[in-house]
Amino acid sequence: MDAATAEARLLDAAETLFDERGVQAVGMDAIRSASGVSLKRLYQLFPSKDDLLEAVLRRRDETVRSGIERATAAHESPRERVLAVFDHLEEWFGRDTFRGCSFINAFGELGGVSQGVADIARANKRSLQDHFAELVAAAGTPPGPADRLAAQLAVLANGAMATAGITGSQDPARHARDAAKTLLDAADVRS
Repeated sequence: MDAATAEARLLDAAETLFDERGVQAVGMDAIRSASGVSLKRLYQLFPSKDDLLEAVLRRRDETVRSGIERATAAHESPRERVLAVFDHLEEWFGRDTFRGCSFINAFGELGGVSQGVADIARANKRSLQDHFAELVAAAGTPPGPADRLAAQLAVLANGAMATAGITGSQDPARHARDAAKTLLDAADVRS
């Protein structure tokens, strides 16, 4: 098996196991078994579990960002693009594999002791807020108010992620979408 195939198998197995059980409950041997990659190759590619976790989170970050980009690009108006983020969250929360936000979960487990995990989680959350800022700015919202509104929308989205992970329900996305409409109305984002 070539290195790229082994790496993809390891990342897939690790992401699944981390989502199902949490990071600390999963050992490298379990990842080796689930991936079908030898322990020697695993350690050649990822010398530590931290290295593997960070690679999983970086890959997940790319997936999350591209999913949100696709969801928002499908709409014309900035307002509908903002609301599309919450529609995307609702669809994600309804998947059988949804176990909460990987970044929130990993930060909760390791953010205090792993600077790498903390940095990746913070960058992911910052990118969502930045995306909201771009969307509301495109509606003509001035920079200061746009930044405040983007921060509020990001709190709604992240709160929905955390709540849905705990409750196993899609309802938090719908509630957050309704609250986002209220914020957009208050900021006069109608286009």
